[in-house]
Amino acid sequence: DTELLTYLRSSAKPIQALPVVRARPDLDDAEIAIACASHLARPEQLEPVRSLLAKAGATEDDLECGAASDAGPTRLEHNCSGKHAGLIALCRARGWPVEGYRLPEHPCQQALLAEVAAAAEVEPESLPTAPDGCGIVTFGLPLERMAHAFARLPELEGATRITTAMRAHPDLIRGPLAADSVLMRTLPGWVAKGGAEGLLCASGPDGLGIALKIEDGATRAVRTALAAFLATLDIDAGELGAVPVTNSRGEVVGEFRIA
Repeated sequence: DTELLTYLRSSAKPIQALPVVRARPDLDDAEIAIACASHLARPEQLEPVRSLLAKAGATEDDLECGAASDAGPTRLEHNCSGKHAGLIALCRARGWPVEGYRLPEHPCQQALLAEVAAAAEVEPESLPTAPDGCGIVTFGLPLERMAHAFARLPELEGATRITTAMRAHPDLIRGPLAADSVLMRTLPGWVAKGGAEGLLCASGPDGLGIALKIEDGATRAVRTALAAFLATLDIDAGELGAVPVTNSRGEVVGEFRIA
């Protein structure tokens, strides 16, 4: 359903990072990757968040993402802390107040609204908005416009730094078993970012853009569905589609398949 309207959620992060990298030429690849990430609070993922905060002259107390509920009790451990740290760095560079950077009326969020609209080639006022899980603004688009935005990603100003960083550090983006991380490890030239409620957006070679949405919002089907979809394009996704089901003993008791 190409016209299905849904929210970009965390799939927007590579686009939201565009003004960050333009304003902050001092960021390294790991810091850029973590600004695009939905991390799992692993030590190797938290280190670039700390580094990004330090470059922004900020601390964990400045993060407005709230405390993590699954990975740990702190704001730093929230899976969106890298994006929030990047937005604080953007605010510092632009001379905007840090407090309230997550709110729709803040110049930071106004800039991100314009960025997403420009990538999707729609008018900013046409985008439905809502509060995302981490407190900032999320943007509604039809799946076709999401795919279009990701098809255009490589040509957008600043995107080369972002795509290079994400490909260099795919496991910072989520984790070893996540669809976006596995896709970037498996297929050269691809960039991918998952979002909540079973969404995945990706940019491939030759101007290909993909937006995949699992209808019931469960992420368990994303890897298998993505591999099956890529197969229709004669793209071998390798290990991506092999998703076993295990029990609490670690025994393989089944696998996910496309019906």
